[in-house]
Amino acid sequence: MPLPPPECPRTPMHTRSVRIDAFRRADGAWDLEAELVDVKPHDTPLHSGVRPAGEPVHLMRLRLTVDLDGDVIDAVAVSDAVPYRSVCEAVVSDYRRLIGLNLFRGFRAGVRERLGGVAGCTHMSELAQVLPTAAVQAMSGEHWRRSEQLERDSGNPQRPFMIDRCHAWRSDGPVVERHFPIWYRPGSASAPVQDSRVSTEERP
Repeated sequence: MPLPPPECPRTPMHTRSVRIDAFRRADGAWDLEAELVDVKPHDTPLHSGVRPAGEPVHLMRLRLTVDLDGDVIDAVAVSDAVPYRSVCEAVVSDYRRLIGLNLFRGFRAGVRERLGGVAGCTHMSELAQVLPTAAVQAMSGEHWRRSEQLERDSGNPQRPFMIDRCHAWRSDGPVVERHFPIWYRPGSASAPVQDSRVSTEERP
């Protein structure tokens, strides 16, 4: 369903595109590749010169390699288009500081702590911030299979990770009642999840 038509005439000024691709590697790890592109439909004057219409102001890419638990084991960043050549690119190697963080536990806070403000690039860090939920979507099948195996091995039911992570999966809602009645809690209050605390069992 598209958005309703705008109520006032308007002029296009800026387009930001974000793309994320996920790959399962032959060694069992996962690659998450993110790209951010900023384009304007008009010539843009910058202190470093004029950026012609349609030519990216920003074109940045970030790859994180993670294991199935979300631990970042490698990171590489590149900037192909930036406003200030030789200045903006100087920080890309610092994004290796993401190694050691966990995508599902405190990742966003970790990005802010290690690469916030002048320690990093605003746009590259924003790109990193979208990766946790993308990783959840990419790796959910693997986590389901692992959870089912744990349940078979232990004989204990495993609470689905998405419960109480969004409106549809609230523990007192109809989706949980229908599909996971053992975890249905009628009348329970679904507590909000802190943005920086997304654990393996507590994903959005």
